Amino acid sequence: LEKDGYPVVAVANPLRGVKNDAGYVADILGSIKSPVVLVGHSYGGSVISEAADGHATVKALVYVAAFAPDAGETAAQLAGKFPGSSLGPTLAPPVTLSSGGK
Repeated sequence: LEKDGYPVVAVANPLRGVKNDAGYVADILGSIKSPVVLVGHSYGGSVISEAADGHATVKALVYVAAFAPDAGETAAQLAGKFPGSSLGPTLAPPVTLSSGGK
């Protein structure tokens, strides 16, 4: 993409939950004034879906083998939505954090 003249920003995903991760990506989006195409892979699809909300510079979302949730739909709900998914049963139970979150 850069060779063809497109600027590229690869954002590290902190992997702290969709809301936290989307907030992190949204903060970076706020610093980019040109049109943006967000690309997410796997869990990153949920992150870009939420991060894009309210950012007029985001012109497109690209899902590469990713979760593409409807509004309010979680990755866990998507994992069990379609027959044949093996993700749900392989996930460890959530860990309770000292803050009370999971």
